[in-house]
Amino acid sequence: MNEVAQSALEAHASGVSVWALFWQASIIVKLVMLGLLAASIWTWAIIIDKSMRYSRFRSQLNKFEHNFWSGQSLEELYNTLSERKAAGMGALFVAAMREWKKSFEKGARSPIGLQTRIEKAMDVTLAREMDGLESRLGFLATVGSAAPFIGLFGTVVGIMTSFQAIAASKQTNLAVVAPGIAEALLATAIGLVAAIPAVIAYNKLSADAGKLGMRLEAFADEFSAILSRQIDEKTAAR
Repeated sequence: MNEVAQSALEAHASGVSVWALFWQASIIVKLVMLGLLAASIWTWAIIIDKSMRYSRFRSQLNKFEHNFWSGQSLEELYNTLSERKAAGMGALFVAAMREWKKSFEKGARSPIGLQTRIEKAMDVTLAREMDGLESRLGFLATVGSAAPFIGLFGTVVGIMTSFQAIAASKQTNLAVVAPGIAEALLATAIGLVAAIPAVIAYNKLSADAGKLGMRLEAFADEFSAILSRQIDEKTAAR
């Protein structure tokens, strides 16, 4: 019994480290670990990129709302924003004003048709903005749901390999069993390391995207109402 304990301690001291366990694992388990590590790195890249983008997006929305309600004329604001690529509320505003100007330049006679075209233009722009906000969030959801099972697959393969090694050596002491089990469990651990941040980030970023989308929809509805009143005024003045 002392010999078994001594051999187990020697095996642990000689290299039951993460790096050693990786190199001792079978090729399938190695591929699983590398895939999960790559997914984890890409997950963190998305988290950082989205967090920074959402922060900039909020700043743009706040700045646009300040300019929009500051009393500046819609024509001046349109000329300023149309000179550069607008985003968020600015993109909705430019799309609506562009349709407004085109329709009146062509002598639009149907107020209802003009209102419908303006709303369609803003709906298309809103959908495009939301696609940009929600892009790559699906990857986080996929990693969060699939990574633990992929890690478990690596664990199952590792345990099978360990049992085969036990059968071949005809020994069942801890020194023979422990390294293989540790290799197998490492795959599950990496899967959880990849999945947990992905799930948390997906929930947080999805909620942030939803809040930003609600602000865009609220502005689209409000600006549509403003243009509708102006259309009625122009129609009554004819």
